[in-house]
Amino acid sequence: EAQLVESGGGLVQAGGSLRLSCAASGFDLADYSIGWFRQAPGKEREGVSCISSSDGTRYYTDSSMGRFFASSDNAKNTVYLQMSNLRPEDTAVYFCALDSSPWGARICDVVSQWNYWGQGTQVTVSS
Repeated sequence: EAQLVESGGGLVQAGGSLRLSCAASGFDLADYSIGWFRQAPGKEREGVSCISSSDGTRYYTDSSMGRFFASSDNAKNTVYLQMSNLRPEDTAVYFCALDSSPWGARICDVVSQWNYWGQGTQVTVSS
């Protein structure tokens, strides 16, 4: 059964760093665009960073630009989100997602487009 399993969330102080991992089984990451999303309490799920499988183009929001970095290790079939200089407003459940569209960076703001999701990992940033 194909699945995505996130890990690496936790409690961190403002200004700290975390690296989230997403282990993909049953997928060949080279065939999928990769996305990281988050959902804060009472808010809609939103894209944080996405990578197009076609050419590696990365998309970042204004909030994540310069602080977050998405990457993948195809040999390990694992996707990562390195987060630094974390802020209390980054507190959310973070999800990884895959989609067969080769233009993932273009659809990072269209949550409904993404077909495969992990269960999420909680990130809490204290002030």
